[in-house]
This record gives sequence, C-alpha cells and structure tokens, in this order.
Amino acid sequence: MAVEYATFGLTPAMRAGGVLADGDYQVHRDFLDFVVDGRPLLFRLCDLDAVSPLASDVPPAIFTAQVRGLLLETGAPLPGGRYVLYGCPECEDLACGAVTAVILRDGDDFVWRDFAWQTGEHADLERDGYHGIGPYRFPGAEYRAALAALLDGTARPARRVLLIGARAALLARLAAALRTIGVGADITEDAGAVPAEELRAYGAVVFGDAVPDEKRTAVRRAFADAGVDVAEVDTLAPIVPLLVAQVEHALGGGPSGRHRLARLTATGAAADVEVTSPCRVRLTAYRLDRLHRTRTHEVFDGVLEPGGHRVPLDAGAVKGEAYLVARAPGSVLVTKVRHGTPG
Repeated sequence: MAVEYATFGLTPAMRAGGVLADGDYQVHRDFLDFVVDGRPLLFRLCDLDAVSPLASDVPPAIFTAQVRGLLLETGAPLPGGRYVLYGCPECEDLACGAVTAVILRDGDDFVWRDFAWQTGEHADLERDGYHGIGPYRFPGAEYRAALAALLDGTARPARRVLLIGARAALLARLAAALRTIGVGADITEDAGAVPAEELRAYGAVVFGDAVPDEKRTAVRRAFADAGVDVAEVDTLAPIVPLLVAQVEHALGGGPSGRHRLARLTATGAAADVEVTSPCRVRLTAYRLDRLHRTRTHEVFDGVLEPGGHRVPLDAGAVKGEAYLVARAPGSVLVTKVRHGTPG
C-alpha cells in the first residue's frame, strides 16, 4: 500500500461546555484528540462539534475497550473494518453522526483510510467521504506506544474547579451552572485545610472579586505544596454565563496551536478574532444595565477561515461595561470590551 508515513500522537482536548444565550447549555467533555503530523486531526474537519472515543468521563472498561479497538486487538464495531474516531459530545449515538475510518494493519504499520461521515450502519464514501483527508500510515512502534500508554489507568481525570470567595450566592449559582455542564465545583473560603490529594483533583481555582491578596497567596501556596500548577480565574463580573466561559477557558489551557481560537479583542465598534482552522465562531456580548440586570446579545454566528477577522459590533449591545465571549468547537475566549476606536 503506497501511502506516505505520518506521525501519530495524542493530546488533551476538550469540548467546551457552557450556558448559552438562549438558556440552553452544552456539556463539558475532556478527551484525547489524535495528532497527525503535529496537528490535531479534529482541526481538519471544518466546523465539527465532536469528541473522540478516548473521553475521560467514560467508564474505565469502555475506555480500555476503545483503546484496544484502535490497536486492532478486537474486531471493528462497524462493517467494513470501520471505527468511530469522533462522535456526538452529548449522546455519542451513531444516529447523530460520527466520523469513521477504516483501520488496518499493513506489515508492522497501521493505516487509517476512507474517512467518512456516518449516520447508519454503512458508510457511503461517494456521498459522505472526507476525500481530502488521509490515508495515513503510522509506524507501528510509535502508534502502539502512544495508545498502550493509556492502558495503565492514567487516562485524563474529570476536571473540577475550586471556588474561593465570600459571595456565597454568586458562587453557589456558578457552581450549579458548572455542574449542569459536567464540571465539578466546590466552594470554600480557605484552601489551607484541603488535603493535598484533593487539591490535585482541581484543574482551576476561581477567585471572587473580594478575595484579599493574602488569601490568594495562601491558596497558591497550598496548591504549590500539593505539587499542582493550577489555572487561576479572576471573576470579571457577577454574570454567571460569563464566569462559566472564564472557567471553560481556564480548563482548556495548553499550547495555543492546539486551539481553534487564538486571539480575541474588542472595542465598542468591532471585535478582532483570530482562528487557526476553519470553524464556526459565535460571539456573545454580556453587560449589566443600570439596575444590575444581565443583558445578553448574540452579535455574530458564522464560519471563519484561518487568520484574523474584524467583526463589527452593535454599539448598543456593548455599551457601558461589557464583555465578549467567543466560542468555537473546543475553544472559548473571553475579553472585556475596550471602548474607543479600533486600531
């Protein structure tokens, strides 16, 4: 089979959850994405909201079965030697659609070919094939090493967030919203008494706006003593969907090249957005009016090509103290709107 070699690897990824402007929500999912020739494979699939079968929240037995399937130690779950590479993040039902491919052995190598979008038992390559993707030939030793390393029980754990502050009502609403999308959240005023093994379960710590510097320093010291390099979030405003987006951004930390959203800035006239691959981007503005009521406006929803883009904003949607949230598959960015003339 005359197919050029490609490198294979795995990288932590997430499907960002969130409380949406219409009151609906989407579930947070942590998973491992496939890296082909140094680039996440999911990025080659324009505007696809999906997760791989290597998700942190599936039972260990199912996770192990998925790994062994990719290693071809078990039979293919779909006819024609096809395996699911990405599926619906909400229900993982094939009827919702999935990206599948044929995986086979060629000597010591592993080959992925015939990528397709599949919604039933059989794939129609002519109609639904990803003709510009693959085939890929992976060296057997590299491929097996990357996947076999997952079988020792070190699959990425579910993420939790520690909320620090005295505004109990706001933190309680934030914790409830985070739990709704699948992110565990606990509230405390002092992390000093939390055992080190529990601190290691947190992926981010959120500081309320009234937390004094000495308490912040004590929290940082507690995480450092536990050997945890935890992401920090300073709350921008008492707007729960905005705070959820901040947490999602913190949980999605990692190399910038592994995120579809690379940059977000905004003035009262326009937002500047940079994306690394073709994807659907949604921009939502949040602000508090004079009566401290939350005002939400969807200001943009469309597919953007790689590179920088300037999106005009309705001045009424971002007047006063306002914030902008950008969402793309697997990425969330948050910025405060700076009023003035765009540069």
